Amino acid sequence: MSLPLRRPSGEPDGPAADRSALDRDRPRAHRGRIPRRAAALGLAVAATIAAAAPQPAEPLGIGDRLFPMLGNPGYHVTSYDISLDYSGHNDRPMDVVTVIKARATANLDQLNLDFADGTVRSVLVDGQPARHEQAGEDLVLTPASHIHPGQDLRIVVHHTSDPRGRGDGGWIRTTDGLAMANQADAAHRVFPCNDHPSDKAEFTFHITTPEGLVAVANGLPVGEGTRGARRTWTYRTAHPMATELAQISIGRSSVVNHRGPHGLPLRDVVPSSARLPLTRWLAKTPDQMAWMESKVGPFPFEAYGVLIADASTGFELETQTLSLFEKRLFTTVQLPDWYVESVMVHELSHQWFGDSVSPRRWSDVWLNEAHATWYEALYADEKGDHRASLETRMRHAYEASDGWRAEGGPPALPKVPDKGRKTGIFRPVIYDGSALVLYALRHKMGKAGFERLEREWVAKHRDGVAGTADFIDLASQIYGHNLSGFFWDWLYGAKTPPMPGHPDWKQQQVKKVPAAGGKQQSAERHVATTPGAPHLHKG
Repeated sequence: MSLPLRRPSGEPDGPAADRSALDRDRPRAHRGRIPRRAAALGLAVAATIAAAAPQPAEPLGIGDRLFPMLGNPGYHVTSYDISLDYSGHNDRPMDVVTVIKARATANLDQLNLDFADGTVRSVLVDGQPARHEQAGEDLVLTPASHIHPGQDLRIVVHHTSDPRGRGDGGWIRTTDGLAMANQADAAHRVFPCNDHPSDKAEFTFHITTPEGLVAVANGLPVGEGTRGARRTWTYRTAHPMATELAQISIGRSSVVNHRGPHGLPLRDVVPSSARLPLTRWLAKTPDQMAWMESKVGPFPFEAYGVLIADASTGFELETQTLSLFEKRLFTTVQLPDWYVESVMVHELSHQWFGDSVSPRRWSDVWLNEAHATWYEALYADEKGDHRASLETRMRHAYEASDGWRAEGGPPALPKVPDKGRKTGIFRPVIYDGSALVLYALRHKMGKAGFERLEREWVAKHRDGVAGTADFIDLASQIYGHNLSGFFWDWLYGAKTPPMPGHPDWKQQQVKKVPAAGGKQQSAERHVATTPGAPHLHKG
């Protein structure tokens, strides 16, 4: 929390005291001694001066167990407006102006933004210059005047954004431009923000590029403009979004527009050089979306699309309304169609689970990945061959579950990532190990009760944030009995409980796996545990 400074008291009310009267009341000083009253007065003045001095800049956070320095208390962001000027070279810093509208929730004389890997040139708060200092991965602002609870704020930051990142998230350099992958702790490497999924906001992007390049971002296009040899593309979201889900794509791209269920706009972005061979995959989305809607209800956003990047990422990512995919997923010929489609469904299902309903804390990330993995596996079971059996996949996950828990912690209490490996939370226990919880829950509640839970969950928390306790409460209401004990064992236990309906399922000794180095390594292990499944990583 940005603790408010002790503000110096104002001038005393009324006329100045008569100095002669003060002199009459002043106690006589003894030689070599300071009168007690004078000493006390001196200490009070010194304390007031010290309190009025600026606080030293220091990084803050909201105390998330996995990422304690992420996010900042004292305000809530309502919108971001990001204007980015791209030179055409993805190895040079870009000039950016980020405008943040927020509402204060506390008394503040300083406020922190999450920001790193850029140079800040100037900051305005409500039109007035504000002092700014870098403290770790925080940008600490000292406005010209005190901020009161309920006060609306407009913060303008002129800065650079450097795509020559140090890895572990942020900008991705593609063969012809840029894309973003900000999960879990990296949006602030691109733009100043309150970088925690619990503080969702609306976004507007203005992206200026040289002619011949195409820029796309979350949401829908709301305008374009040309000035000389440069073009500006503007996009805006219709729903609040977590910072980790922001997406900007710049490159020599083709935009393929078509329609999904109920006329929903579908907008895919692919490298122009590969448009024809990728077209057949883009045509899969409408049926995949109809399938998901039959399971959980209407698509929650204004549009959707597949962004295929010509880059080596090692993962796919559920950026809101525009999921990021690695090109080689669609060009690796030995992968069966049902497998590629199931990975597409994994990211599509995140639009409900993780994007529309965002985690309250990062320890709730199992809710994102359990559901995405569940619907991926369910889709494969319905559309695939003998290698895609849901029950077989869950049985093998059960056999490996104790080993996954030992390596990465229980599903709802994942181990803290190693320093410098922030994506290390994405271990196998978060994927199949958490989908296993849903498999057990469906056995416990019955298929009808479980499907009702899924629909009510995404409807109740649409455009919001929710955590594990919320999921347990809703499941208990629908089931008609308190399921806290059931969930406690499955989500927080060091050992995996017996599987309802499958008393014959047993744990097997598994080889100790090195600590996860990020989403790529974790997902490779995750898929490899499913017998017969092709070896490919995903996010």
